[in-house]
Amino acid sequence: MASDLPISRELIDILACPACKSEVALTSDRSGVRCDSCHLIYPVKEGIPVMLIDEAVPDIADSTSKASGEI
Repeated sequence: MASDLPISRELIDILACPACKSEVALTSDRSGVRCDSCHLIYPVKEGIPVMLIDEAVPDIADSTSKASGEI
């Protein structure tokens, strides 16, 4: 049962954003866990998601793509 995910799929499935309680997903580069509702990314350190609001960073890619679409 080898996996290239830094954390298990089962753990990702039960995690929720501590800020808004929405579901989260692993980022494409697998370095964090992203909340689509509040646009925060929680880091994954040594295979463990750090689900602390103070450790989260805004999803820069999300805000950039929205800004480019606005007139």
